[in-house]
Amino acid sequence: MWELRWNNPRLHPPERRKTWLACTAHRGSLGDFLDARGFLREVVPVPGSPTLEG
Repeated sequence: MWELRWNNPRLHPPERRKTWLACTAHRGSLGDFLDARGFLREVVPVPGSPTLEG
């Protein structure tokens, strides 16, 4: 699992982060969606996520 941390700069202060969770299969498409709008701030793995092991 991945955390896609984002905010809408027109609505949120710069330090605010909203979080969407995504599996590896959907990380790219959700990240592209947020990035195209200038909302994506960072993508980080969810600690201890079994989908990232092995």
